[in-house]
Amino acid sequence: MTETPRLEAYHFDEREWDDYEHLREAFEWEIPERFNMAAYVCDRWGDHDERADHVALYAEAESGEREQYSFREFQTVTNRLANALSDAGIEHGDRIGVNAPQRPETVFAHVAAWKLGAVSVPLSTLFGPDALAYRLDDSDARACIVDASNVEAVREAAPEVPSLERLLTVGDVDADEAGPSTVDEVDFWDALEGRSSEFETVDTDAEDDAIIIYTSGTTGEPKGVRHAHRMLLGHLPLFLTTFCNLERGADDVYWTPAEWAWIASLFDVVIPGLYYGKPVVAYDGGPFDPETAFEIVERYEVTNFFAPPTALRMLMQVDDPRARYDVDSVRVIPSGGESLGQSIVDWAEATFDGAAVHEGYGQTEANLLVGDCTALTEFREGKMGLAAPGHDVRIVDPETAEPTVDTGEVGEIAVRYADNPVCFKEYLNKPERTARKVRNGWLLTEDLGTVDEDGYVTFKSRKDDVIISAGYRIGPEEIEESLAGHDAVADAAVIGVPDDERGEVPKAYVVTAEGTDLERDTDAEDDLEATLQAHVRERLAQYEYPRAIEFVDELPTTATGKIRRADLRDREGLE
Repeated sequence: MTETPRLEAYHFDEREWDDYEHLREAFEWEIPERFNMAAYVCDRWGDHDERADHVALYAEAESGEREQYSFREFQTVTNRLANALSDAGIEHGDRIGVNAPQRPETVFAHVAAWKLGAVSVPLSTLFGPDALAYRLDDSDARACIVDASNVEAVREAAPEVPSLERLLTVGDVDADEAGPSTVDEVDFWDALEGRSSEFETVDTDAEDDAIIIYTSGTTGEPKGVRHAHRMLLGHLPLFLTTFCNLERGADDVYWTPAEWAWIASLFDVVIPGLYYGKPVVAYDGGPFDPETAFEIVERYEVTNFFAPPTALRMLMQVDDPRARYDVDSVRVIPSGGESLGQSIVDWAEATFDGAAVHEGYGQTEANLLVGDCTALTEFREGKMGLAAPGHDVRIVDPETAEPTVDTGEVGEIAVRYADNPVCFKEYLNKPERTARKVRNGWLLTEDLGTVDEDGYVTFKSRKDDVIISAGYRIGPEEIEESLAGHDAVADAAVIGVPDDERGEVPKAYVVTAEGTDLERDTDAEDDLEATLQAHVRERLAQYEYPRAIEFVDELPTTATGKIRRADLRDREGLE
């Protein structure tokens, strides 16, 4: 088995620090030439005499069914799954879709893929067949682990994915309902029957591909973000500062209600937690419910509770939570995706008995770059915090990518690209997009911001038109294309508009097709709006549908025919 020595650079929380600047100056990356994430999050604990029987995963379903897995069991299951995938012909470098919610099989699938030297591709269970078909085909996925909640969408997408050979289904799935298919379908746990519990994790280079995560932008198709095994190490500094506040204890339990299909859940909470040998909670309970969230925190004595601002706002609506729930176990509440207001911070500190409330910032291409660490610094309202140890974050000129912007002046937030393990390798099959993303030695976030004289970074606005709704990044073009695919639509444009609960939601402006005569009939408009919303939800992701649709005679365009979304924002009073 590949040796997994302790990497001292990522245990700086065990030292005393005079101040945050001292910590930043002292930190240096430690990136072994050979590194496999599965060896560090699974094998080293499964083989550990003292840690093997400790809990790795607590799991609970909406039905109330509960189970848990020790690190030894975690290793046994992933070894068997790796053997099953290997026997099915999956090899080093092959891509495996993972389309399942917060449940143990989701983590097992990623880790087993990495053990093989294969590449996992997380996919939201909110994706419809079109969204799934594009991502599975673009990544040339050979296999996909899919939950019962979304198996029909994957089955519908499968004929559009020539590379796809095998589905492993999780949960209560009737294989007889699949119908004739070129894709072999087998139950996840049945596939493990008779497989050896021994497996030698592949000795991968730290630069080998490990995961492809798709992200949406404002133009073109969703982009597959290629990350190497080293990317885990790039997450650890801010995990220790912002997510742990420089404290890891024997009683640590980590949980986020966010779906595990995104970098901000998998690599902010799940994988770093396992890296440090700590248990993670998996709750498969459907849409977020604030009262249930309080119950989960209480039941598992969660210490580190990563909650997006939308979730915190919903939690604030629960009456008298301290009288109803014992949630004093929570020590740190990291958040991100949008700015935290002081009212949220004050409420969270009072509700969770003085828990540290932190804001963090990153993106799929380079995650966990900036954040708070109130053990050494102060929280400042409206600011995202300070650059994490190891990350050179600057404000650069958006045109030249030169870090010549003065303190307090608005520019583009950027991070030094070279030798930074958290930075992506490239966009899959899109070299021209990669070239625009990495310029002059900087990875450009496409977000505008400022930095003050103390180094605190403030987010100002997005450089493009991407919509961030309840933490989800939504590209307007994908929604526009979906709307335009309906017979009643001649053209469509989408922008983000403010929303009290979700921060921002998509709004569509639709020009109806010839022959669709609404005659300014309110009932007819309402019916078509509902029809188009359902069309988008079914074809893309459930969170992507336009929450409002306005029917217009024409859309504002440039001389070359491009939609002028700025004019639509101005129409909404947003410019």
